[in-house]
Amino acid sequence: MNPKSVICLLLHSAALWLCTAVAHDGSSIVFTTLGRLDYNFDIFTLPIRGPPSSTTETQITDGKSVNFNGHFPNKTRIQSPTRSDPYLQLIYVTERNGFSNIFYDAVYLNSPTASSGRRSTLEVSERVQVPLLSLEQGQNRLSMKDRPTLTGDYLVYVSTHEDSGVPRTSSVAVYSTHLDSSVTRRLTPRGDADFSPSVSPSGIWTAVASYGPRGWTGEVEDLSTDIYVFLTGDGTRRVKVVEHGGWPSWVDDSTIYFHRRGEDQWWSVYRAILPREGPSSTKSVVVQRVTPPGLHAFTPATSPGNHDFIALATRRPTSSFRHVELFDLVRNEFKELTRHVSPQTHHFNPFISPDSSRVGYHKCRSNGNKQEGSKLFLQNIHSPIPNLSILRIDGSFPSVSPGGDLIAYVNFPGVYVVNRDGSNRHQVYPGNAFSTSWDPVRKGVLYTGAGLEFAPESAEVDIIAITINDVDGATFKKLTTNGKNNAFPSPSPDGKQIVFRSGRTGHKNLYIMDVEVGESGGLYRLTEGPWTDTMCNWSPDGNWIAFASDREDPGSGSFELYVIRPNGTGLRKVIQSGTGGRTNHPWFSPDSKSLVFTSDYRAISAEPISNPHHYQPYGEIFTVKLDGSDLKRLTQNSYEDGTPVWVPHFIKPTDVEWPIDRPGCEFVDLHWLNEVPSYGVLNMHQCGV
Repeated sequence: MNPKSVICLLLHSAALWLCTAVAHDGSSIVFTTLGRLDYNFDIFTLPIRGPPSSTTETQITDGKSVNFNGHFPNKTRIQSPTRSDPYLQLIYVTERNGFSNIFYDAVYLNSPTASSGRRSTLEVSERVQVPLLSLEQGQNRLSMKDRPTLTGDYLVYVSTHEDSGVPRTSSVAVYSTHLDSSVTRRLTPRGDADFSPSVSPSGIWTAVASYGPRGWTGEVEDLSTDIYVFLTGDGTRRVKVVEHGGWPSWVDDSTIYFHRRGEDQWWSVYRAILPREGPSSTKSVVVQRVTPPGLHAFTPATSPGNHDFIALATRRPTSSFRHVELFDLVRNEFKELTRHVSPQTHHFNPFISPDSSRVGYHKCRSNGNKQEGSKLFLQNIHSPIPNLSILRIDGSFPSVSPGGDLIAYVNFPGVYVVNRDGSNRHQVYPGNAFSTSWDPVRKGVLYTGAGLEFAPESAEVDIIAITINDVDGATFKKLTTNGKNNAFPSPSPDGKQIVFRSGRTGHKNLYIMDVEVGESGGLYRLTEGPWTDTMCNWSPDGNWIAFASDREDPGSGSFELYVIRPNGTGLRKVIQSGTGGRTNHPWFSPDSKSLVFTSDYRAISAEPISNPHHYQPYGEIFTVKLDGSDLKRLTQNSYEDGTPVWVPHFIKPTDVEWPIDRPGCEFVDLHWLNEVPSYGVLNMHQCGV
């Protein structure tokens, strides 16, 4: 890539950012992402030879935003005008500037200190940092980028910029972009979804974890993908070589390592040996289990021609953290690496340098569970819609006061209120609660459902009104008293009534009551049936109430969005996320013509095992008009996005830091890796201890 091209890319990104930043007329959407604001990931590296320690670990990326899923290229992409070769070079995914992109970093260290292993990239004397893809190469549409590999002058990667067009079908596909000409080619067939691409050492073949034409059926743990191989140049000669496998990694042009969850329920690394003349079918491939049961081993990494060892991530039954280890293929032994450096930090998705001298991975910037630097209260997400700002918040079930100056949210337990700039954070209700909504007429009055979330109809949950004032702090008033799972209150725009969900008849349906006296003044039953109607929201014009319901298949966990008039007429479905899909948490736009909601409408975008824990790693934020038209996807990632609120104020699309010290890096690993299968026990020799 020549310097002129680099400058053009940077100017283009800056211009787009400026256009968004100066917008002043419009509205905003605020939502939460499970754990994401704790992911202060940077990419680190350790030398493979010698004992691992904090003095030999080097941070490669620059400590800005979130940087992950790296790759050591075997060719220097950009030459320094004063130096011949960089000390380290890296291709990786970064989420800076409010959207995901792929960057190239060439890091130069002063030669006298290069061998001493500086730990922070902030100490480097020179860095060349270039975005490798511009928005034009994504057809001017934002997308999730992932798993980049540089092979020659071609970048091979995952992107979601082409919509699949089918409900509950993933948009992930593998592309190659020629970096000098910017010509991009789709390598994944239409209708398929490919994850985790890996290019063979020769560059001829690419392997992927793929659904093929089968499609996603709702898995959030083991995706049951298959390994496919095709020609990197044009995607032809596509062949399925392994049934049930993910995260492929080539060691030579006929050997692939991959992971799967075995019949004994342990995640393990396997080896697939392909015919030397090229893949033809699964019948011609020999599959061998490599790592033994007794610990979970996954996301394998190899280096060209290295048949001595592989790198992998593990979850041992004796640890709550995932770590990077080496597995000696000759001795069948593990060698622990990152546990010796930062034992109480999660380490993700290792990769090995082409000369087998270094292993890379990403983790939080600090060595422990205390974050270095500031934590964000609001994070700008680059918006695809003019005059609409989109912000991620550090809290669940957010809502913004009518004046736009206060934000309420839930922290499990507790309801909190904070100024829009992050200042004056204070708890207004100490108990467990979920969902928040402000009274549109009474200043400082907030509603929530107090009690346990995800509870049965008989659970003790009640609607309470929280009045916030400078004298008493906050006072509470119960609007329901029967405790039959009364939740998701939403007041009418005139402030006279409130709609909510209740399980008082044994089924969760919608009711309306007086906002002042509560259920003691009588109830109007809005919906009735042996199903769950929930997550209701009253439109600003007062004409409609939106809600989520499983009425088409009660108890299945599949929810669709409906609207109904406050008098019980006009019931109709707005949108459904395919058979068995989930569309939840609707909230009206300020003009009452559209809804924002969270859904699995575009299925899943990455192998869940490659990320921290997300209950629903398919959740994305969408908008749709009330007639079901003009569906727009607002977030593109592999996280769980949810509980959106549409605010009638334009919140400046810039990051807002907490003005107080807030702990970070407190996310947890995948819950299902905590399960210890009964089969298989490692001996001490196999454990490498």
